[in-house]
Amino acid sequence: MPGVVAEGLMIPFLGTSLGALCVFFMKKDLSVYVKKILTGFAAGVMVAASIWSLIMPAMEQSASMGRLSFVPALVGFWVGILFLLAVDSFTPHMHITSNEIEGRKSRLDRTTMMVLAVAIHNIPEGMAVGVVYAGWIAGNTHITMTGALALSIGIAIQNFPEGAIVSMPLALEGHSKMKAFVYGVLSGAVEPLAAVITILLSSIIIPALPYLLSFAAGAMMYVVVEELIPEMAEGEHSNVGTIAFSLGFTLMMTLDVALG
Repeated sequence: MPGVVAEGLMIPFLGTSLGALCVFFMKKDLSVYVKKILTGFAAGVMVAASIWSLIMPAMEQSASMGRLSFVPALVGFWVGILFLLAVDSFTPHMHITSNEIEGRKSRLDRTTMMVLAVAIHNIPEGMAVGVVYAGWIAGNTHITMTGALALSIGIAIQNFPEGAIVSMPLALEGHSKMKAFVYGVLSGAVEPLAAVITILLSSIIIPALPYLLSFAAGAMMYVVVEELIPEMAEGEHSNVGTIAFSLGFTLMMTLDVALG
């Protein structure tokens, strides 16, 4: 795997790790207001990435199908949705803002299940980065190196607050700051792993690249609708989450178009 690709795959993971470092510098947990901003921003980035970096390239690559060029995007998108639905349903996990266990019943401790919740969230992000770099490696004319880099940077930006959102509550629950930091880092480790697996799979079935691009888009949209939007809207009504969503959306759109 080219060095530039390996570096690109690690950029989002670096974002999560830097966010987890906040546990050493901040004494209080993030306020509900700040969490709404960060969650809305992350949702905006993921929606824009799904459209500009994944679904549109998938349709462009299927242009030879004429009026049926939407089929790979449609099929891949729904497979991605169903895949994340299955992972979400069978993996025991617990969101930081809730005490309710989701997925299969388990005797895992609360900390492990909270990390698993974020890891599930990060799977489609890793796949998205991996499939875009796979397209560039394959010489796809619709995917450029700068476009792949733009996606990595966009995901890394929205991963930064995620690292803090994982590590800081754990420290406040009594874990040492080092342990909370490690858990925050581990929650993001699934991203480069998912990216590498996606690249390996796509190298075997290059003709399926449009399906893989839209698969990643569907998985990301599942996370946005299932988790992020409810979290940014919970509690007292506020428009701050919507504004943050719009900011994240336009930032990712700008990165993709300007660098792509």
